Amino acid sequence: MTELAATFQYEAVAAAYQYRPPYPDEVFDRLEGLIGDEPRRVLDIGAGEGAIARPLAPRVEWVDAIDFSQRMVDAGRRRPGGDRPNLSWQVSPIETADLDGPYALVTAGASIHWMPWAETFARIVPHLTPKAQLVVIEHGAVDEPWLGELLPILERHSRKKNHDPSFSVVDAIRDRGLLELTGTARTARVTYRQSVADYIEKLHSTSSLARDLMTPDEAAAFDQSVEQTLRPYAHDGVLDLSIEAQLSWGRPVQQPGTAGSAAPERSA
Repeated sequence: MTELAATFQYEAVAAAYQYRPPYPDEVFDRLEGLIGDEPRRVLDIGAGEGAIARPLAPRVEWVDAIDFSQRMVDAGRRRPGGDRPNLSWQVSPIETADLDGPYALVTAGASIHWMPWAETFARIVPHLTPKAQLVVIEHGAVDEPWLGELLPILERHSRKKNHDPSFSVVDAIRDRGLLELTGTARTARVTYRQSVADYIEKLHSTSSLARDLMTPDEAAAFDQSVEQTLRPYAHDGVLDLSIEAQLSWGRPVQQPGTAGSAAPERSA
């Protein structure tokens, strides 16, 4: 897992992130609705290139986007909205990040499974407002008609073995007593059109299928196999994807015996 996490520091992986489908607009409506305290400051942990932080920033007072990868943060700053004056980027593991709360909302996209949970929660809990919620957001394409043909190709080339599709990171965190889960919601599906070439690049944005982990010959063979699989489903080289997101939120809990530091007093 450590080796796979390191792939997010590769320039090619950070560049490929732009090909991941964006979160549906409904995600940001729901996130904004979960803010019940002032100040309307948000902490986005494992922010990557800011797929959550950048669209959320215009809706709130401030967003601190924290990620351990300099490449990801550099990519995020260059993406639309990455230079907003109320969006602050920091390159750091979240468990040692310099936090500037209190935060009324903490968001985590496709990232929290990489983090040491007890240390992460010990770090963020002292910096929360009384009603602050932690929201885990998972999203992606659903009901892809080509998936049955594509999966053997992905499994053959993936660096992550023994993948358990039934694993729920939210359930795992809750079962360890780190999250008092209070709600879940699934967004309505939206259609996202993506070229076959961009779909392939999206696959290379994942840790298990990063180009940096493949030889040039393997990467070329992978791309060709995926392209041949998807071609019959594309119209003029473009796929129609159905995108939806799952949000799970609750109050994060600091386990006894884990160290954290209190939030600083803020001036009015």
